[in-house]
Amino acid sequence: MAEAEEDCHSDLVRTDDNERSGEANLQAELQMFRAQWMFELAPGVSSSGLEPLPCRASSRGSGVKSVDARGKQEIAKEEKAKELFLKAVEEEQNGALYEAIKFYRLAMQLVPDIEFKITYTRSPDGDGVGKRCVEDNKEDDKMTDLLSDFQQQLTLQESSVKLCQPEVDVSQTHISVLPMEVLMYIFRWVVSSDLDLRSLEQLSLVCRGFYICARDPEIWHQVCLKIWGRSCNKLVPYASWREMFLERPRVRFDGVYISKTKYIRQGEQSLDGFYRAWHQVEYYRYLRFFPDGQVMMLTTPEDPPSIVPRLRTKNTRTDAILLGHYRLSQETDNQTKVFAVIMKKKEEKPIDYHKYRYFRRVPVQETDHSFHVGLQLCSSGRQRFNKLVWIHHSCHITYRSTGETAVTTFDIDKMYTPLFFARVKSFTAFSEKPL
Repeated sequence: MAEAEEDCHSDLVRTDDNERSGEANLQAELQMFRAQWMFELAPGVSSSGLEPLPCRASSRGSGVKSVDARGKQEIAKEEKAKELFLKAVEEEQNGALYEAIKFYRLAMQLVPDIEFKITYTRSPDGDGVGKRCVEDNKEDDKMTDLLSDFQQQLTLQESSVKLCQPEVDVSQTHISVLPMEVLMYIFRWVVSSDLDLRSLEQLSLVCRGFYICARDPEIWHQVCLKIWGRSCNKLVPYASWREMFLERPRVRFDGVYISKTKYIRQGEQSLDGFYRAWHQVEYYRYLRFFPDGQVMMLTTPEDPPSIVPRLRTKNTRTDAILLGHYRLSQETDNQTKVFAVIMKKKEEKPIDYHKYRYFRRVPVQETDHSFHVGLQLCSSGRQRFNKLVWIHHSCHITYRSTGETAVTTFDIDKMYTPLFFARVKSFTAFSEKPL
C-alpha cells in the first residue's frame, strides 16, 4: 500500500514538472517573439527586416546607411502606392467601381497624397497600366491631325491609291473606281450654290476617303470667297479655309432670321362713349440671306409655318416681299455688322389711255422707295451667328423728276426686337447647280 502511494506521488510530481517546463517553454517563446517584433519595429532595422543594422551612435557610416535604408523604404512604398492607384484607375475605366474604391483606399493608406504624385507618362513595374496611358496619349495626338493620318494610311495600303473600298462584293460598278476629278465634282454638287456645308460634313462620315475629299482646301476656299469676297484673300490668322468658315462671323443661309413683335394700341371709342377698345397687335419680320449677296425681307402677321415655304427661292409671288443686297462689315471694335438696301419689286402697270380720254390727267410725281437696314451679328446660346440686333432703319424716297431724296430715320426702340435664326431643312434639300 505504501509503495502504491509513493508511485502515485512520484507521478504527480512528474506531471507538475512537465507542466511547469511546458509553461516555461511557452513563456520563453513568447518573450523571444516579443523581442524579435520590437527589434523589427526599431528604426535601425535593414530593408529585409532580418538583420539589424549597427547602432547609430557607433559610427558616422552606420547613420548614413540608416538614412539610405529609410529612403529605399519610402521609394518602395510610393511605387507600390502608384501601382495600386493605376490599378484602381483601370478598374474604374472598366466599370468596376467597387474594386476601384478598394485599390484607391489601399494606395492612399500607403501614401495619402499619391494622387498628386502620379505621372501617367511613366508605367510602374507591374500591371502595365501606365503603358496604356501612354498609348492613349498617342491616340489623342493622332486625332488632332486626322486628315494627314488618313492620307498616310491610304498611301501605305496599295500602290494605286483608292479613296474607298466596297464593304461587300457587288456586281455593279462601285464609286471607288471613279476618278478623283469626278468625285470632287460630285462633292461640289453636294455643297451646291446654296453652300450646304452641313451635307458636306455628313458625307465626310462615310469613310476615310470621303473625309479627305470633304477637307479639300479648294472647296473651302471657294466657299469663303462667296461669303466674304475679296476680303478673305489672306488666310492669316486662321490655319485653314475651313477654320475661317467656322470661326469668322457670317450670316447663315440654311434658314431664316425671324423676329416676333407685340404691342397694344388704343382703339376707337364706342358709339355710346362708355368704353374704348384696346387691340393687341402681333406681327413677324422675316429675313432670308443668299450666298450671292441678295436678301429678302418680309413683314407680315402670318406665322412662320405659312410663310417660311415661300422664302425658299427669290422668285416668290408674295407681293409684300422686299428684295435687295447686303454686305458684311468688320468694324474696328471687332463687331461684324450687316448693312442691306432693300426695295419693293418693281411692277410696270400699263397705262389705260381710254380712262383719261375725255378729261385732263393730273400728272402724278413718280418716286422710288428704298429701305436701309443696319444689323449687328451676334451669337447666343450654343449656336453661333444666330442673332441679329437692329442698329439702323431708314426710308429713302427718291423723286424721279428732280432726283431729290428724302430720308426718314426710324428710332430703334422696343418695337425692333432681335431676329433669331431658325434652320429650314427644305432650303438645302435640292441642288440647282454646283459650287
